Amino acid sequence: MAENAYFKLQVYTPNRIFFEEDVDMIELTTTEGDVGIYKNHIPLTAIVAPGILRIHKDGNVREAALLEGFLEILPDQVTVLAEACEWPEEIDRARAEEARIRAERRLKAEDNVNYDRAEMALKKALLRLQLSDRYH
Repeated sequence: MAENAYFKLQVYTPNRIFFEEDVDMIELTTTEGDVGIYKNHIPLTAIVAPGILRIHKDGNVREAALLEGFLEILPDQVTVLAEACEWPEEIDRARAEEARIRAERRLKAEDNVNYDRAEMALKKALLRLQLSDRYH
């Protein structure tokens, strides 16, 4: 792909700079739905929902588990501020499975449960498990 088709992708979490490179395209999930972003996209800000971040560069695609956060799109740069972002090999499958079980247990409980929080925890655990299973 021509050099001028690249844009800078920056993905930051509270713990680290997860990704900072030039890319061809990215795909991710926002609260409004799935989006695909190329260079010269219209400026936009959005809320990131848990989902798979697909990073396209030179015909290759890398995937990562992307949790909640914010997205800023500029014509030549995209910045994601995320609660967490993990490559498949970084996912602790046993921990994700335990989180899934805890969330399902909370959703089945009938007393003093924050269902929105429990549902979000379940989504995050299932996302991690899905990505881990796909690569292992």
